[in-house]
Amino acid sequence: MNNKNKTSHEDDYLLFKNRLSVKILLMMACSILIIAVVYLFVLKDNFANVVVAILDSFIYHDRDEAVAVYLRTFKAYEIWLFLIAVMGVFFIIFRRSLDSISKYFKEINRGIDTLVNEDTNDIELPPELASTERKINSIRHTLTKRKTDAELAEQRKNDLVMYLAHDLKTPLSSVIGYLNLLRDENQISEELREKYLTISLDKAERLEELINEFFEITRFNLSNITLVYSKINLTMMLEQLGHEFKPMLAGKNLKCEFDVQPDMMLSCDANKLQRVFDNLLRNAVSYCYENTTIQVKARQTEDHVLIQVINEGDTIPEERLERIFEQFYRLDVSRSSSTGGAGLGLAIAKEIVELHHGQITARSENGITCFEVTLPTVGKS
Repeated sequence: MNNKNKTSHEDDYLLFKNRLSVKILLMMACSILIIAVVYLFVLKDNFANVVVAILDSFIYHDRDEAVAVYLRTFKAYEIWLFLIAVMGVFFIIFRRSLDSISKYFKEINRGIDTLVNEDTNDIELPPELASTERKINSIRHTLTKRKTDAELAEQRKNDLVMYLAHDLKTPLSSVIGYLNLLRDENQISEELREKYLTISLDKAERLEELINEFFEITRFNLSNITLVYSKINLTMMLEQLGHEFKPMLAGKNLKCEFDVQPDMMLSCDANKLQRVFDNLLRNAVSYCYENTTIQVKARQTEDHVLIQVINEGDTIPEERLERIFEQFYRLDVSRSSSTGGAGLGLAIAKEIVELHHGQITARSENGITCFEVTLPTVGKS
C-alpha cells in the first residue's frame, strides 16, 4: 500500500513538472519568435522604410531630408533600441512565467485558508496539484476527526464526572443518615447498632472508591506514564494478585483458577504491569456472573508471554467491544453506583501494555469474555 501511494505521488509530481516544463518551453519559444520579429523589423530595412515613409509623409515632405533625419536619430542608436526591445520582451515573458508559477502558490494558500477556516467541503486544486490536494484534504479529515474525538472524550468525561458527583451523594447521605440514627437512638440494640455501623462502613468505603475515581481521572489527564524496568517473576505476581482478590471474589461467590507456567521471567515495570492485571481482574469480577470461575492463563514462548483473563458473563456486543479500551467508556450503560468504575481501567491498561511494546485485545462470544495481553519477555526502552 505504501509503495502504491508513493508511486501515485511520484506520478502527480511528474505531471506537475511536465506541465510546468511545457509552459516554460512555450514561453521560451514565444520569446525567441518575438525577438526574431524585432530583429528583422529593427535591423533590417522594414523599420527604416516605415520610419522614412512616416517622416516624409507627415513632417518633411522630402524623402532625402527624411532619410537624413532617420540616419541621425534612429540609425545611430539601432543597437540600443534593439537591446531595449529585447529586454522588454524578456521582462514581459519573465513576468508571465512568474504569474504562471505563483498561481499554484495562490491555489495552495487558498486551500490552506479553507483548512484554517474549517470549511466542511473538500479542497479542490488544479489537476497538476492532485497530490497536494489529497494531502491537504487528508490533514483536514484528520483534524476534523481529532476535534470530534476530543469533543466526545470531553463530553464523556463531563458526563462521567456528573454521574460520579451524583453517586457521591447517595453513599454520603446513607452514612449521615445512619450516623444520625446511632446518635439519636439511645436505646438501640447491639444487633441493630452493629447493622447500622456495617452499612455505614460499606457506604463510606464506596464513597472512598468514588473519590479515588476522581483522582484517577485527574492523574490520567495530567501525567504521562513512564516505565522503570526490572526483571520480575510473572508467575509469582499473578498468583499474589489472586490471593489479594479473595475478599472481592467471596462477595460474589467466585473462584479464580490459575493455569500459569511456572517461573516465567519478564523484564518490565513491575508496578505498572501489576496495575494492568489488577484492572483486568477487577473488570472480570465486576461483569462476571455470580457462582462462576475466573480463569487466568499464562504461557511463555521464546520471546513473548501470553496472559489471558477469562470470565463468564453477558456477551459484549461487537460495537461495544471495539470501544472497550476508550477513555471513560463503561460497559455498565446504566452507570450504577454499585458497579463499574470511571471507565479508565482498561484504557490505562492498554496504554501501559503498549508502552511495554505489547498488545492487549478482547473478545466475547457465547457468554465467555477473554482479555489477552501479549508482552515481549525483554524490555525495550
